[in-house]
Amino acid sequence: MKIVICGAGAVGTHLAELLSRENQDIILIDENPEKTARLTQGGQYDLMTLNVAPTCISGLKEAGVPKADLFIAVTPEETRNITCCMLAHALGAKKTVARVDNAEYTRNDYKDLFHKMGIDSIIYPEALAAQEILDGLKRSWVRQYWEVQGGALVMLGIKLRETAHIINIKLRDLCNQDTPYHVVAVKRGDDTIIPGGNDMLLDGDIAYFMTTKKHIQFIRQIVGKENYADVKDVMIMGGGRTTVHVAEGMPDFYTLKIIEQNEERCMQLNEILDDSDIRIIQGDGRDTALLMDEGLKDVQAFAALTPETETNILACLAAKRMGVRKTVALVENTDYVSMAEKLDIGTIINKKMIAAGHIHQMMLKTDVANVKCLTIANADVAEFLANEESPITKAEVKELRLPAGITLGGLVRNGVGQPIYGNTRIMPGDVVVIFCKSGLIKKMDRYFSKPTSAVNRIISSFNN
Repeated sequence: MKIVICGAGAVGTHLAELLSRENQDIILIDENPEKTARLTQGGQYDLMTLNVAPTCISGLKEAGVPKADLFIAVTPEETRNITCCMLAHALGAKKTVARVDNAEYTRNDYKDLFHKMGIDSIIYPEALAAQEILDGLKRSWVRQYWEVQGGALVMLGIKLRETAHIINIKLRDLCNQDTPYHVVAVKRGDDTIIPGGNDMLLDGDIAYFMTTKKHIQFIRQIVGKENYADVKDVMIMGGGRTTVHVAEGMPDFYTLKIIEQNEERCMQLNEILDDSDIRIIQGDGRDTALLMDEGLKDVQAFAALTPETETNILACLAAKRMGVRKTVALVENTDYVSMAEKLDIGTIINKKMIAAGHIHQMMLKTDVANVKCLTIANADVAEFLANEESPITKAEVKELRLPAGITLGGLVRNGVGQPIYGNTRIMPGDVVVIFCKSGLIKKMDRYFSKPTSAVNRIISSFNN
């Protein structure tokens, strides 16, 4: 697939790095040669770069946009992204994606409008991050939470302590045909493990479980997290757009306090969030005395969502020391993600990784409903739809000879989720959840692909 990416900023760079591992034909456009040079130095990434303005028609032609299967505009400027997508469409690009900063553009009733303009998909990272945060707040004892197919299956990322009942036991003895969960990935230090039967869970691991909703409480018991209080009271530091989306999506039974340093922004928040149950407090969230006066010790969850990564990490560390069980940090700098995890600050949110995961699903040739990047682990998870011609339906799972570093987490059949075992037979119509190390998702294409032309497969992935 020929892919042109406009913008060598946070999202564009991460996406280019991700796709370069999959042997895609990638050209990255950015006016600033210093940004593109970082990607080409040392020959680490298999891609081409071009230093032209993304709205320069001759530059777009030079980048091969007229023959592009996918054009992605992720510069920091919303209007520029929309403009260059329109130009790319007019030049002949098959599909276009634009990153925006306006939540209104994501409304379903505007899809046809943008389609007529030549924009096939809109990516709004703040809203995606907010949903991730809301999912994480649902359970104070879970680092990462994700629902598959409307909740038929759920993924739980959990930090294991010495109180867990399942550590130091080989998975072959821990999991069997009667076990209502599957351990699909393990983050151990800097390593990500797609475990096999001889692997064990250890104290300090972050284990990723796939199960059904009715067995969540069972998972909570075996990981020794029964004493974690459920989230009811939340405090957020920072009043940016991500915070607004979190506040708007928060359930009614939550109470929320927002600490924002800028007086003008506090006034704006009071107008935007016209809700008597939300308190807007002007002050510096780094002031521990202020946080204590506002009842930090009484909240079950604290989220640091300022634009400053270092501030967010330090604030979550302080909240942890004050006894807050659930902390969430917005970490924009990917170089800090690993460090933040080692500091054990809680849930880590990186907007560019989340946005890249959503864009990544458009690269896949098969029927893929969703793709998710496990922020702190070098792994991805995706939902694949099996059809009548899919090779994966032709044998039991144990006979499929899946590539190393890939496992099947579970499946949804007729709306009902269930774990996958060695003797499970995938059926046409099943939605299968795949876990793999980063860069390996495309290896599953041949297990699910339809016997259609390459162009039709590309177009199909957008229409679903």
